[in-house]
Amino acid sequence: MKLIVNGKALEIDASTLAALLAALDYEGDWLATAVNSDLVHKANRADFQLSDGDRIEILSPMQGG
Repeated sequence: MKLIVNGKALEIDASTLAALLAALDYEGDWLATAVNSDLVHKANRADFQLSDGDRIEILSPMQGG
């Protein structure tokens, strides 16, 4: 499946958002995810079906001051 993840084109075999995160080694409860500009809550990631061409944003908090 062809996806755009954080602005980069990827071809990856993941049918759900949770599977995509696992395939890309994203872990943790602190991630924020959006698909096609719509926020996807952590509780919904395992059931959220991806489609060819989806745009996914994966955000993690940064430390700093």
